[in-house]
Amino acid sequence: MSIESLTAQLREFAQERDWEQFHTPKNLAMALSGEAGELVSLFQWLRDGQVGEWLNDPVNRTAVEHEMADVFGYLLRLADVLNVDLDAALRAKIGVNAQKYPVELARGNALKYTVLAARRTTGS
Repeated sequence: MSIESLTAQLREFAQERDWEQFHTPKNLAMALSGEAGELVSLFQWLRDGQVGEWLNDPVNRTAVEHEMADVFGYLLRLADVLNVDLDAALRAKIGVNAQKYPVELARGNALKYTVLAARRTTGS
């Protein structure tokens, strides 16, 4: 299913329930943040090595999938309301990040782009 098709389905879902009145940018951004928090809470006390085994439980996997779907759904609704082309926005952001994180400086580390930029100018 395409982003356009999912967006249309979510728009219709909201219209059928007269929820567009509640789907303001502020409310959708807040809902998106809340759902992201619910996703994070599922992993909160797991050690990194436990995640794979934890996800083998179908109940846990379904919970993660539902929270991820909620995050994605609210992001799509927000993009629709703001008339943002997520495909184009993501492609543009990948280009920005490629400039901020050049392969020769960023490969194999998690340093922030400001540190990488400082290393580029000092040559260290």
